[in-house]
Amino acid sequence: MEKSKILSLGKEYAMLILGVLLFCAGWGCFMIPNNLSGGGLTGLCTVIQYATGGRLQVSYMYAAINVVLLAGAFFILGGGFGFKTIICIALSSLGFELFAEIHVLHALEGSFMYIPERFLIPVVGGLMEGAGLGIIFRNGGSTGGSDILALVINKYWPVSPGRFFLVSDLVIVLTMLLLPDRAFSDLIYGVIMVITSSVTIDAVAIGGRHAVQVMIFSDKYDEIADYINSAMDRGVTAIQAMGWYTKSDKKVLLVLLREKEVFQVTKMVKGVDKKAFLSISPANNVYGEGFEEIKAGVKTKAKKNNGNGN
Repeated sequence: MEKSKILSLGKEYAMLILGVLLFCAGWGCFMIPNNLSGGGLTGLCTVIQYATGGRLQVSYMYAAINVVLLAGAFFILGGGFGFKTIICIALSSLGFELFAEIHVLHALEGSFMYIPERFLIPVVGGLMEGAGLGIIFRNGGSTGGSDILALVINKYWPVSPGRFFLVSDLVIVLTMLLLPDRAFSDLIYGVIMVITSSVTIDAVAIGGRHAVQVMIFSDKYDEIADYINSAMDRGVTAIQAMGWYTKSDKKVLLVLLREKEVFQVTKMVKGVDKKAFLSISPANNVYGEGFEEIKAGVKTKAKKNNGNGN
């Protein structure tokens, strides 16, 4: 058992390293050499690097700002950030420095990585960043930056992380226009990267693992429940209900499935009871046996019950 845990942990950290390399390569090989920017803390660091003429490098600013954010979050949230988050931040800082020095990998004219169509640079950069972050998130890591700030802000102002990331990314992309000799196209390139990265993160971190909630209304609920339990190895909850029109007691089956399993269930239910009624809706963040493990890059202290229900 210990050996299997070690192998599993080793695989997770190997995937974290791969994710960090892809994340840093998207910026270090494509965006930064072409003086482009995007969203997140990395985007802010690139704007600072461009504004200072390269005196303040992305790698140093990324590490420094994350250290400040981590320290502030520790005191404000009263908890420590996971070891994986700290490792990913440290590796990312090293990765930015590494790719800045390997000029042969820069997507510039004369290089193997060169892309003549400039609008494709943020697409490729966004794909690599999104794939890297998706792998990191999928393995319980985080690169800090906006993630930390979102948690701190959410403690005092109930804004959703998704909305915060959208607003902060747009603000950071807009700051590019404050730099001299910048045009509207720089803003568009930044937006392209933000959108490409966001879509890729979802595809890698969640893609193929979407869960759905299925409610099945059928008089033959017992036969359907037995099939789902035995043939599909999925749990079923039978909820006591009453049909308001008939005023008769009924059983409604509640099942959580992978998206790819829905066809199998609907086909089976149709074969058992043609009059059955199904309601299928997306289920976000399903954790537990048969679905996702709870993996977080941030560890927060549980609040003690103070006796008044708060």
